[in-house]
Amino acid sequence: MTLEVVTFGCRLNIVESEALRLQAEAAGLKDAAIVNSCAVTAEATRQARQAVRRLKREQPDRPVIVTGCAAQIEPARFADMPEVDRVLGNDEKLRPESWSALARSNSLGQPDISAADKLDVGDIMARTALRAPVTGRFTSHTRGFVQVQNGCDHRCTFCVIPFGRGNSRSLAIADVVAQCRTLLEAGAREIVLTGVDLTSYGRDLPDQPTLGALAGAILRALPDLPRLRLSSIDAVEVDDALRDLLATEARLMPHLHLSLQAGDDLILKRMKRRHGRDDAIRFCAEIRRLRPDIVFGADLIAGFPTEDEAMFARSLDLVEACGLSFVHVFPYSARPNTPAARMPQLSGEIVSERAARLRAAAGAAQARHLAERIGRPLSVLTERGNTGRAEDFTLVRFARDVAPGEIVPVIGHAADNKALLAA
Repeated sequence: MTLEVVTFGCRLNIVESEALRLQAEAAGLKDAAIVNSCAVTAEATRQARQAVRRLKREQPDRPVIVTGCAAQIEPARFADMPEVDRVLGNDEKLRPESWSALARSNSLGQPDISAADKLDVGDIMARTALRAPVTGRFTSHTRGFVQVQNGCDHRCTFCVIPFGRGNSRSLAIADVVAQCRTLLEAGAREIVLTGVDLTSYGRDLPDQPTLGALAGAILRALPDLPRLRLSSIDAVEVDDALRDLLATEARLMPHLHLSLQAGDDLILKRMKRRHGRDDAIRFCAEIRRLRPDIVFGADLIAGFPTEDEAMFARSLDLVEACGLSFVHVFPYSARPNTPAARMPQLSGEIVSERAARLRAAAGAAQARHLAERIGRPLSVLTERGNTGRAEDFTLVRFARDVAPGEIVPVIGHAADNKALLAA
């Protein structure tokens, strides 16, 4: 009898999946499948539903529990699936009592339970404090993830995630430092700070600390921590303390992944973003002056409603204008009850074609990034599978067996389309 957890979506979900696995195991839930879903696109929700059907088909007698953002936003849709035995909300999945109740339940796995009785989904918008998952483990035996923030107070017109995660909530600095210390003592060589809207960190706390203040506190408290990394941030919200750290602290990794979404000012306005095209370009240039070895990644959406060819071209050339090395391309996907879903939509063919062109530009940018690193000395944190990540997040593949968790000097001799190749 095994407990299987299938995770979709962001690093936050990865952290939470490990936490809920530990809670479910501690509660004695031994034979079940848990799907931790994502709702960022319609495709992500479709994949979660597909996984539910597959899991039930493979083991018909094993209960299937669905949680995560898609379950929070569309609980009835999952409860109506005959393959689903329970639906847990995003807050409920991090409550030990939820898993204890499931472990004791006599109706779990029974075919005649009603859709309404499957539901344990509360009002996520009513949550005012962060229930931070504590795992005590870390990914790939090298990198630890700490959730320092959850939820979002912004309402971008394309985004449904605030309704899956609630309003912005932060974890106190002392609690973050304690989690980081636990991971460091367990052997993590790098800690990644994660959140839904990471740069809004601290606004809900009594003394309103900033993300820069948090990062500085971690680095001061843990002088033996080799690496601190940030997950996706909103460039317009970066505070002065964080800028100073990027300029002066070598242990804060020179890699920022930016939530840019588009390169045209009118589209950004229709998205209800808080920056313009020039703001993004200016930010990248400014941080590059402060930290010349900085590398930028970004999220970009292709085919947003009302986007014409000229507007798309401005997103396409933002890859070069900002000097992006890693780009995550999202074909626009209408999400339920969002303002963008009511705007004039582009055809699926146009969205797919623009996403393909944007991916081609992203691939060319990544290839240039990798080519520039051939022959240059890099410091690489090794991971499982004979791979590793340089400080600037460059993926490195080794031609030999390497133990995970070591920071080693590397000079790459070639590159493929995804990674630097090293001996």
